[in-house]
Amino acid sequence: MTVKPYRELSLELTDEHIALKEQLHRFSVEVLRPASLILDKMSAEDVIKKGSLYWDVMAKMYQNDYHTIYISDEYGGIMLDPLAVHIVWEELGYGSVGFAVSLGCTMFTAFFAEMMADERLDNRFILPFVKCRDGSVMSCWGITEPDHGSDMLMPGTTFFRDPKVTQQVKAVKKSDRWVINGQKSAWISNGPVASNISLFLNLKPSLGIAGGGICLVDLNQKGVTRGKPLEKMGQRELPQGEIFFDNVEVPEEQMIVDQESYEKMTELTLAHANAGMGGYFTGLAQAAYDLTLQYATERIQGGKRLCDHQWVQKKLFDMFVKVETCRAFSRNALVFNMNTTPPDVKYSIASKVYCTQAAFDVASDAVQIFGGYGVTKELPIEKLFRDARSGMIEDGSNDSLSISAGSGIVREVLGDE
Repeated sequence: MTVKPYRELSLELTDEHIALKEQLHRFSVEVLRPASLILDKMSAEDVIKKGSLYWDVMAKMYQNDYHTIYISDEYGGIMLDPLAVHIVWEELGYGSVGFAVSLGCTMFTAFFAEMMADERLDNRFILPFVKCRDGSVMSCWGITEPDHGSDMLMPGTTFFRDPKVTQQVKAVKKSDRWVINGQKSAWISNGPVASNISLFLNLKPSLGIAGGGICLVDLNQKGVTRGKPLEKMGQRELPQGEIFFDNVEVPEEQMIVDQESYEKMTELTLAHANAGMGGYFTGLAQAAYDLTLQYATERIQGGKRLCDHQWVQKKLFDMFVKVETCRAFSRNALVFNMNTTPPDVKYSIASKVYCTQAAFDVASDAVQIFGGYGVTKELPIEKLFRDARSGMIEDGSNDSLSISAGSGIVREVLGDE
């Protein structure tokens, strides 16, 4: 497959953007995709073992400073502009959406710590992360629980403030420390491998889920244990697994968000995370389209190339339209929300919902055009199909996110808080 990136329907890209795009595209095709296909055939436990290809690839991304795209040069990061950030997510998603999500999650704790402007947090969570070159310092987003999934991502709704429903993981203040107990579910991305966690928990049960807080926690300390990594249908290069907290103590400064600002911070987090998802899955959709277009020009059926059949031409056009609308929508949502304070979460949710659905549709059409070969593991298209299906559930299910955003739209029109 060609390493040359697809044409851009944009006049906004600078020479630096184009160079970044070409570098990332080559990295995705030559490093991420081959590695993801190998890891896809391994057990979840083997994927994360010391010496696994997973660690080799993560190290290469760290060595390219891809993990510091949100970190300012004050800390040694490369801090890219919003358009460049989208290019990074799109191109990494082109090679492997699982690796793209894993890399995105590594940044959570450093991202939060930088907002706090606390030297203690800088030294504990930002500087070691920026300086890391082997992937051993990484974060995870600890929000999903055994009894809570997408409902944890519905700030502003009446449900979010129902005192009968609270997070399972709770923290209690004792002197100058917080004591944490509870369990996060098997869906915690990077959970089996992360060195720290941005932990979403409950501080005041009487406020429901809205009575939460966010705490930065070292996962290598006493009281933290982990379950086995999850065996999944797709994105097997993205380790996920349970994390348990048994009287885990953390200094008070690491509780960076309390119940007074938890709902707004959850909304901000969702705005950035979902915008990233739109970028990842734009890349996956483009990859599925490119592979299909190439196959259609080579495969002979009915005495002529597949691409000479009108039905295939129509299908390719439909795929092309979905890819281009994904890029336009997700890029605008990400750039807008990275430049807007506070971000408008409905645009990020819409990007995530639209792009993951479109990526699945494009991957499904790709499988159909590949025919029998599309359902075999000899070619990468069936993996893209499985990876795309996962996208409509992870980072908030599309159904629940749509309800949350729809509720927000109504409140906005009515002028309700």
